[in-house]
Amino acid sequence: MSDFCVVLVRPRDPNNIGACARAMANFGLSDLRVVEPFPPVWREATSAVGATDIMQSAQQLSSLDEALQGVTFSLAATALRNRAVVQEVITLPHLNERLKELPTQKVALVFGNEKTGLNNDDIERCDAILNIPTVAKQPSINLAQAVILTCYELSRRTDFAPLRKVNAPKDQPTDQQREMFLETVEKLCEKVDLRNDLSLVQRKNFLRHALARHPLSMVQLFFLKTLVDRLNQRL
Repeated sequence: MSDFCVVLVRPRDPNNIGACARAMANFGLSDLRVVEPFPPVWREATSAVGATDIMQSAQQLSSLDEALQGVTFSLAATALRNRAVVQEVITLPHLNERLKELPTQKVALVFGNEKTGLNNDDIERCDAILNIPTVAKQPSINLAQAVILTCYELSRRTDFAPLRKVNAPKDQPTDQQREMFLETVEKLCEKVDLRNDLSLVQRKNFLRHALARHPLSMVQLFFLKTLVDRLNQRL
Protein backbone atom coordinates (compact mmCIF):
# COMPACT_ATOMS: atom_id res chain seq x y z
CA MET A 1 0.00 0.00 0.00
CA SER A 2 2.10 2.85 -1.34
CA ASP A 3 -0.24 5.53 -0.01
CA PHE A 4 1.11 5.00 3.51
CA CYS A 5 4.43 5.43 5.25
CA VAL A 6 5.44 4.45 8.78
CA VAL A 7 7.54 6.97 10.68
CA LEU A 8 9.44 5.85 13.79
CA VAL A 9 10.62 8.78 15.89
CA ARG A 10 13.77 8.17 17.95
CA PRO A 11 13.37 4.40 18.32
CA ARG A 12 15.75 2.87 20.85
CA ASP A 13 15.91 -0.86 20.06
CA PRO A 14 17.03 -2.03 16.60
CA ASN A 15 14.97 -5.20 16.99
CA ASN A 16 11.84 -3.13 17.50
CA ILE A 17 12.58 -1.37 14.23
CA GLY A 18 13.02 -4.75 12.58
CA ALA A 19 9.76 -6.03 14.06
CA CYS A 20 7.98 -2.93 12.72
CA ALA A 21 9.44 -3.57 9.26
CA ARG A 22 8.26 -7.16 9.40
CA ALA A 23 4.75 -6.00 10.38
CA MET A 24 4.75 -3.63 7.43
CA ALA A 25 5.86 -6.41 5.08
CA ASN A 26 3.05 -8.66 6.34
CA PHE A 27 0.44 -6.16 5.18
CA GLY A 28 2.01 -4.69 2.06
CA LEU A 29 3.56 -1.45 3.36
CA SER A 30 7.12 -0.66 2.34
CA ASP A 31 7.84 3.03 3.05
CA LEU A 32 9.68 3.14 6.40
CA ARG A 33 11.15 6.40 7.69
CA VAL A 34 13.30 6.43 10.84
CA VAL A 35 13.98 9.69 12.71
CA GLU A 36 17.11 9.86 14.87
CA PRO A 37 17.52 6.17 15.68
CA PHE A 38 19.86 5.37 18.56
CA PRO A 39 23.50 4.80 17.49
CA PRO A 40 23.70 0.97 17.20
CA VAL A 41 23.51 -0.39 13.67
CA TRP A 42 19.81 -0.94 13.15
CA ARG A 43 19.44 -1.95 9.51
CA GLU A 44 20.72 -5.47 10.26
CA ALA A 45 18.15 -6.20 12.99
CA THR A 46 17.53 -9.96 13.10
CA SER A 47 13.84 -9.39 13.86
CA ALA A 48 13.20 -8.08 10.33
CA VAL A 49 12.38 -11.56 9.01
CA GLY A 50 11.32 -11.27 5.38
CA ALA A 51 11.64 -7.49 5.48
CA THR A 52 15.33 -6.94 4.81
CA ASP A 53 14.50 -4.88 1.73
CA ILE A 54 12.35 -2.52 3.80
CA MET A 55 15.14 -2.08 6.35
CA GLN A 56 17.74 -1.41 3.68
CA SER A 57 15.61 1.11 1.80
CA ALA A 58 14.32 2.88 4.94
CA GLN A 59 15.09 6.59 5.10
CA GLN A 60 17.14 7.73 8.09
CA LEU A 61 16.21 11.34 8.87
CA SER A 62 17.24 13.94 11.42
CA SER A 63 13.81 15.41 12.17
CA LEU A 64 10.10 14.72 11.98
CA ASP A 65 9.82 17.69 9.60
CA GLU A 66 12.02 15.83 7.12
CA ALA A 67 10.09 12.61 7.59
CA LEU A 68 6.82 14.31 6.67
CA GLN A 69 8.11 15.62 3.34
CA GLY A 70 5.58 14.73 0.64
CA VAL A 71 2.97 13.68 3.20
CA THR A 72 -0.53 15.16 2.94
CA PHE A 73 -2.01 13.79 6.17
CA SER A 74 -0.15 12.68 9.28
CA LEU A 75 -1.36 10.74 12.31
CA ALA A 76 0.48 10.74 15.64
CA ALA A 77 -0.05 7.46 17.50
CA THR A 78 -0.40 8.10 21.21
CA ALA A 79 -2.22 6.71 24.24
CA LEU A 80 -3.47 10.22 25.20
CA ARG A 81 -2.45 9.62 28.81
CA ASN A 82 -1.99 12.94 30.66
CA ARG A 83 -2.02 14.89 27.40
CA ALA A 84 -4.09 17.91 26.50
CA VAL A 85 -4.57 17.75 22.75
CA VAL A 86 -6.33 20.03 20.30
CA GLN A 87 -6.18 17.93 17.14
CA GLU A 88 -8.80 15.55 15.88
CA VAL A 89 -8.59 12.17 17.63
CA ILE A 90 -9.19 9.11 15.43
CA THR A 91 -9.52 5.74 17.12
CA LEU A 92 -8.05 2.79 15.25
CA PRO A 93 -11.40 1.07 14.51
CA HIS A 94 -12.52 4.25 12.70
CA LEU A 95 -9.28 4.90 10.83
CA ASN A 96 -10.36 3.54 7.43
CA GLU A 97 -13.69 5.33 7.66
CA ARG A 98 -11.90 8.63 8.26
CA LEU A 99 -9.38 8.05 5.48
CA LYS A 100 -12.22 7.63 2.96
CA GLU A 101 -13.00 11.30 3.46
CA LEU A 102 -9.56 12.35 2.24
CA PRO A 103 -8.61 12.91 -1.39
CA THR A 104 -5.72 10.97 -2.90
CA GLN A 105 -3.01 11.30 -0.32
CA LYS A 106 0.20 10.11 1.28
CA VAL A 107 -0.63 9.27 4.87
CA ALA A 108 2.07 9.10 7.54
CA LEU A 109 1.60 6.89 10.58
CA VAL A 110 3.91 8.34 13.21
CA PHE A 111 5.05 6.34 16.24
CA GLY A 112 7.28 7.42 19.14
CA ASN A 113 10.02 5.51 20.90
CA GLU A 114 9.49 2.59 23.24
CA LYS A 115 10.14 4.47 26.49
CA THR A 116 8.36 7.81 26.21
CA GLY A 117 6.37 7.68 22.98
CA LEU A 118 5.94 10.91 21.03
CA ASN A 119 6.56 14.18 22.83
CA ASN A 120 4.10 17.07 22.71
CA ASP A 121 5.96 18.83 19.90
CA ASP A 122 5.87 15.68 17.77
CA ILE A 123 2.14 15.28 18.36
CA GLU A 124 1.36 18.90 17.58
CA ARG A 125 3.38 18.63 14.37
CA CYS A 126 0.93 16.02 13.04
CA ASP A 127 -2.50 16.69 11.58
CA ALA A 128 -4.44 14.29 13.79
CA ILE A 129 -4.02 11.78 16.57
CA LEU A 130 -4.35 8.02 16.17
CA ASN A 131 -5.45 6.25 19.32
CA ILE A 132 -5.56 2.48 19.82
CA PRO A 133 -8.28 1.83 22.41
CA THR A 134 -7.05 -0.05 25.47
CA VAL A 135 -8.22 -0.55 29.05
CA ALA A 136 -7.36 2.27 31.43
CA LYS A 137 -5.12 0.03 33.53
CA GLN A 138 -2.77 -0.60 30.59
CA PRO A 139 -2.99 2.35 28.19
CA SER A 140 0.30 1.94 26.29
CA ILE A 141 1.19 -0.67 23.69
CA ASN A 142 4.54 -2.04 22.60
CA LEU A 143 5.87 -0.18 19.55
CA ALA A 144 5.92 -3.15 17.16
CA GLN A 145 2.50 -4.30 18.37
CA ALA A 146 1.07 -0.83 17.74
CA VAL A 147 2.48 -0.87 14.21
CA ILE A 148 1.13 -4.33 13.38
CA LEU A 149 -2.33 -3.49 14.76
CA THR A 150 -2.42 -0.37 12.60
CA CYS A 151 -1.17 -2.18 9.50
CA TYR A 152 -3.76 -4.90 10.03
CA GLU A 153 -6.53 -2.30 10.28
CA LEU A 154 -5.38 -0.79 6.99
CA SER A 155 -5.46 -4.24 5.40
CA ARG A 156 -9.21 -4.30 5.94
CA ARG A 157 -9.61 -1.64 3.25
CA THR A 158 -11.43 -2.79 0.14
CA ASP A 159 -8.43 -1.98 -2.05
CA PHE A 160 -6.08 -4.24 -0.09
CA ALA A 161 -4.88 -7.17 -2.18
CA PRO A 162 -3.41 -10.08 -0.17
CA LEU A 163 -0.36 -11.76 -1.62
CA ARG A 164 -1.81 -15.24 -1.16
CA LYS A 165 -5.29 -16.48 -1.94
CA VAL A 166 -6.82 -19.87 -1.35
CA ASN A 167 -8.19 -20.90 -4.71
CA ALA A 168 -10.68 -23.70 -5.15
CA PRO A 169 -9.49 -26.54 -7.41
CA LYS A 170 -10.35 -26.00 -11.06
CA ASP A 171 -11.40 -29.61 -11.68
CA GLN A 172 -14.02 -29.74 -8.95
CA PRO A 173 -16.21 -32.84 -8.73
CA THR A 174 -19.94 -32.60 -9.32
CA ASP A 175 -22.49 -32.87 -6.56
CA GLN A 176 -23.34 -36.39 -7.71
CA GLN A 177 -19.68 -37.46 -7.47
CA ARG A 178 -19.38 -36.02 -3.98
CA GLU A 179 -22.54 -37.86 -2.92
CA MET A 180 -21.15 -41.13 -4.26
CA PHE A 181 -18.03 -40.57 -2.18
CA LEU A 182 -20.16 -39.85 0.90
CA GLU A 183 -22.02 -43.14 0.38
CA THR A 184 -18.76 -45.09 0.50
CA VAL A 185 -17.60 -43.19 3.58
CA GLU A 186 -20.95 -43.82 5.23
CA LYS A 187 -20.56 -47.58 4.72
CA LEU A 188 -17.14 -47.44 6.34
CA CYS A 189 -18.48 -45.43 9.28
CA GLU A 190 -21.15 -48.08 9.83
CA LYS A 191 -18.62 -50.89 9.77
CA VAL A 192 -16.27 -49.30 12.31
CA ASP A 193 -18.97 -47.64 14.45
CA LEU A 194 -17.53 -44.18 13.79
CA ARG A 195 -19.63 -41.23 14.97
CA ASN A 196 -22.58 -43.47 15.70
CA ASP A 197 -23.77 -40.75 18.08
CA LEU A 198 -25.07 -39.01 14.94
CA SER A 199 -28.00 -40.03 12.81
CA LEU A 200 -27.43 -41.00 9.19
CA VAL A 201 -28.57 -37.56 8.01
CA GLN A 202 -26.43 -35.76 10.59
CA ARG A 203 -23.36 -37.78 9.71
CA LYS A 204 -23.76 -37.08 5.99
CA ASN A 205 -24.24 -33.37 6.66
CA PHE A 206 -21.13 -33.42 8.83
CA LEU A 207 -19.13 -34.86 5.92
CA ARG A 208 -20.73 -32.49 3.39
CA HIS A 209 -19.72 -29.49 5.48
CA ALA A 210 -16.18 -30.83 5.81
CA LEU A 211 -15.92 -31.10 2.01
CA ALA A 212 -17.36 -27.62 1.57
CA ARG A 213 -14.75 -26.12 3.91
CA HIS A 214 -11.88 -27.99 2.23
CA PRO A 215 -12.75 -28.43 -1.48
CA LEU A 216 -11.14 -31.41 -3.16
CA SER A 217 -10.24 -31.76 -6.81
CA MET A 218 -11.76 -34.59 -8.81
CA VAL A 219 -8.45 -36.47 -8.68
CA GLN A 220 -8.22 -36.12 -4.90
CA LEU A 221 -11.82 -37.21 -4.42
CA PHE A 222 -11.33 -40.22 -6.69
CA PHE A 223 -8.23 -41.25 -4.74
CA LEU A 224 -10.04 -41.03 -1.40
CA LYS A 225 -13.08 -42.88 -2.75
CA THR A 226 -10.87 -45.68 -4.05
CA LEU A 227 -9.13 -45.88 -0.68
CA VAL A 228 -12.44 -46.07 1.21
CA ASP A 229 -13.85 -48.63 -1.26
CA ARG A 230 -10.88 -50.93 -0.63
CA LEU A 231 -11.19 -50.54 3.11
CA ASN A 232 -14.85 -51.47 2.81
CA GLN A 233 -13.94 -54.57 0.82
CA ARG A 234 -11.50 -55.74 3.49
CA LEU A 235 -13.78 -55.17 6.46
